[in-house]
Amino acid sequence: MHPAGPAGAAEVPAIDVPAAGGGELRREFTLWSSFAFAFAFISPIVALYGIFGLAITTAGPAFWWNFLLVFGGQFLVALVFAELVSRWPLEGSVYQWSRRLVGPRYGWFAGWAYAWTLVIAMVTVCLGAAGFVANIAGRTGAGAGTLVEIAVVILALGTLANLIGRRVLKVLMTASICAEIIGSVGLGLWLLLFHREQSFSVLFDGAGSGPSAGQVVTTAPFLLAMAFVGFSFVGFESAGNIAEEVRDPHRNLPRAVLASLTLVAAVVLVASLGIILAIPDLGAATSGSEADPVYSTLVHHLGIGMATPVEVLFVIGFLASFLALQTAASRVVWAYARDRALPGHRRLVRLSRGQQLPVTAIVVTSVVGLLILLCSTLASDVYASMISFSAGGFYVAFLFPVLGSLWARHRGTWRPGVWTLGRGALPVGIAAAVWTVFQFLNIAWPRALAAQRWMDFSFWIVLGVLLVTGAVLLPRGRRAQPVDGPVAEEAAEPAAGAERV
Repeated sequence: MHPAGPAGAAEVPAIDVPAAGGGELRREFTLWSSFAFAFAFISPIVALYGIFGLAITTAGPAFWWNFLLVFGGQFLVALVFAELVSRWPLEGSVYQWSRRLVGPRYGWFAGWAYAWTLVIAMVTVCLGAAGFVANIAGRTGAGAGTLVEIAVVILALGTLANLIGRRVLKVLMTASICAEIIGSVGLGLWLLLFHREQSFSVLFDGAGSGPSAGQVVTTAPFLLAMAFVGFSFVGFESAGNIAEEVRDPHRNLPRAVLASLTLVAAVVLVASLGIILAIPDLGAATSGSEADPVYSTLVHHLGIGMATPVEVLFVIGFLASFLALQTAASRVVWAYARDRALPGHRRLVRLSRGQQLPVTAIVVTSVVGLLILLCSTLASDVYASMISFSAGGFYVAFLFPVLGSLWARHRGTWRPGVWTLGRGALPVGIAAAVWTVFQFLNIAWPRALAAQRWMDFSFWIVLGVLLVTGAVLLPRGRRAQPVDGPVAEEAAEPAAGAERV
């Protein structure tokens, strides 16, 4: 990426967004803060340890290659989003971009899918963290009921932290990065250098009695593992959800989007390689007889005394990811409320005095998350299903702006912002669309996995319910119009110092 024009600051397009009686958000986040936010949202710890057991029992050690493949596809999407957030640095990201690319109703459904995905991902992260908290408390192998109880406590504490203010959020995001470096990079390198039990050739082995070396990448287990890994590389767009709280967002947010995804990928690749090659009993890990291969590997090599502090770092990573997810979800709800596009919008759009936080929107996401947690006790295999739905939901939401961007280019209505791909935008956009459609179908395919067959169709059932509910709640007439109206030519032409890739 380099300046395309002469030296000097580019002219930054102005965007006038009235607050609809709710007040103005404070611009307290810098480039570092927005990067840390997106990094914590994706979280290498969550990206890896949240899906490791599912992926290795599905496709064996060869699932590791999926990290490279999924990162490559998601980086294409991130390039598209970097252009979009540079042109429209507005709270609500996917919702705002889709609405301006195609129209208000198209954007409404994009944000509807996105907001629900964020809330379900919040719950998924709480459940993932609960397993590590149970291990720390000496309750290894705790039942589903116990994990839900712990997850409820995590949800409550995380919500309280988010209500305190942005300073707490920034401190915890920085703490998360420190935890990620130690708990992912440091641990991965240590295991790789001093506790390697397996040869590199196992990276081509399938699970159990599965395919032979070299064949695993063409099999259904490998594609299923790719679906789980799809959960590992979502959230890079989240920097756009706090766009109106970031200084110089036209330039800082594209950098935060791309840097967060790239660094997370690098960390996950190193950490996962170290853990895979350090597993003492690979057969037990791939067969599923070892319920938590990460924990058992840590205990085997580090002892219970060292494994517990490492798991504390994991919990910090999960908690930071929850905070970022809830922040993003509340900002999407607030953006809807500002456009008068949700029931109760007058209350939802209000900001607290002093901190200027959307407190009501934060509380609403917490209450909805709590209800989902309580309902999760009604079915078995719910964690795997929630991973799949969270991942699939993100890809559904991503499709709206990715396809919308291509549609705007086709109609000739697209004008780039300060950060642009230039002539590479169209081929990158097409490739991103193909990848997103493929991965969405891969995740949503109703494979026979759950003990209760209907759970294999849970993604489509939930998606159908959301579509019907969304159609009922969709604002019509005057209420369907955003309060800020069209963004009047705010990025008609790249400025003289526009950045290009």
